[in-house]
Amino acid sequence: MKTFTTLLCCICVAICHSQDLELELFATGFTRPVNIKHAGDDRLFIVEQDGIIKILNSDGTVETTPFLDIDNRSSGTDTGQEKGLLGLAFHPDYATNGYFYVNYTDNMGDTVVSRFSRSTTDPSLADPNSELIILTFFQPFSNHNGGDLAFGADGYLYISSGDGGAGGDPQNNSQNLGNLLGKILRIDVNNSSISNPYDIPPDNPFVGNPTASDEIWAYGLRNPWKFSFDRLTNDIWIGDVGQSDFEEINFASSTDAGLNYGWRCYEGNSIFNDTGCPSSSTLTFPVAQYSHLFDGDFKCSITGGYRYRGTTYPNLEGLYFFADYCSEEIGFLRFESGNWTMTLEGFSGDWVAFGEDVNGELLVSSLSGNIFKIIDDAPLSIEENQLNTVTIFPNPAKDVVQIDFSNTSFSHSTKITIYDIQGKSVKVLNKTDETVQEIITSDLKSGFYILKIESVDGQQITEKLVID
Repeated sequence: MKTFTTLLCCICVAICHSQDLELELFATGFTRPVNIKHAGDDRLFIVEQDGIIKILNSDGTVETTPFLDIDNRSSGTDTGQEKGLLGLAFHPDYATNGYFYVNYTDNMGDTVVSRFSRSTTDPSLADPNSELIILTFFQPFSNHNGGDLAFGADGYLYISSGDGGAGGDPQNNSQNLGNLLGKILRIDVNNSSISNPYDIPPDNPFVGNPTASDEIWAYGLRNPWKFSFDRLTNDIWIGDVGQSDFEEINFASSTDAGLNYGWRCYEGNSIFNDTGCPSSSTLTFPVAQYSHLFDGDFKCSITGGYRYRGTTYPNLEGLYFFADYCSEEIGFLRFESGNWTMTLEGFSGDWVAFGEDVNGELLVSSLSGNIFKIIDDAPLSIEENQLNTVTIFPNPAKDVVQIDFSNTSFSHSTKITIYDIQGKSVKVLNKTDETVQEIITSDLKSGFYILKIESVDGQQITEKLVID
């Protein structure tokens, strides 16, 4: 069994508050929207916990008729509970075969993973009578159902399951390889039929182990409410909801399998209940964690998200986004200088799901019914048709950079700002009367910067700057 130790050796999580992000309201009027997925086009499919999936168009309008309504089959009408229609995933060949998969708790409270088919006459509708039940398993309590679904780049369906509920995993399900609770499951649904709803991928880590379930891909999770694949690297990111003290973010590379994330032995990096537990050297600890009581804002439940791989906001490239339901904060992880750093920012909303559109742009939903786009509050785009031109030299620079204003009409009241790659202002000064103005840069770290020149009458120039 592989263990994830290399990355752990270089983890250093620093948490701070800054306002780099903004939310842009995109759509309203949903009822407990708990999942956001696309089907390979510019539409979004919004999963409502009560058992309904609605189509959200790219212009923010919502189709009047639901895409799918299985309210009578799911137990999501119990307000305040964790049950209901929870997950959605479209088959990689959805455009051809019309197959999509849902994860819901039925009216008995047990987990059901089913395949449905798109209508043969209307691409905006599913056929509610096409259900093929793929997998079911018993839920001993009403909470910790996990419920997310996603297809990996390998074409297999991954499923998250919680530890069965109550508190503290009283049945020790997460460490028990003999059941499907507290796990990430991995199954092959490409040749599903009533008699053979799924196959086991031959490289699943516990195939051939007589005491383990073949479906298990990873274990030792408490309630992996949301997980996602990095569309660039195929790595998996898992937001695992904590018990008493810590929320955690777990990671596995695209080649890792069979990892034990440690619950109930550990909550985050701290011992929770180590009775009968394996050696800590065999466990995979979180990439990042945060305390419920950190910084005065009570936290209680992480919502895992995605790494940003869109193109609209270059400053956000590679950031992993997540949120906390209680503190109403949205956070992100950034990998820099060999370490992961965490930033949390306060917003107003009970955040329960992130979504990625077909272009890699990110959205987040509030349980109260609103869908927001995540945007950079000061995207530093490079203007292509600028009226003024300046020459910056040397570039790359070291201790000094000079700006030649001879071909511009900028006045003395013009402001010069240098931003780092995160969009933070690191140097601000006013233009002098000199045609060539010198700026000291010896106090700046090596790296990529943006130099922005703004006049009081609205003229501006944005240029790249590299410091060696």
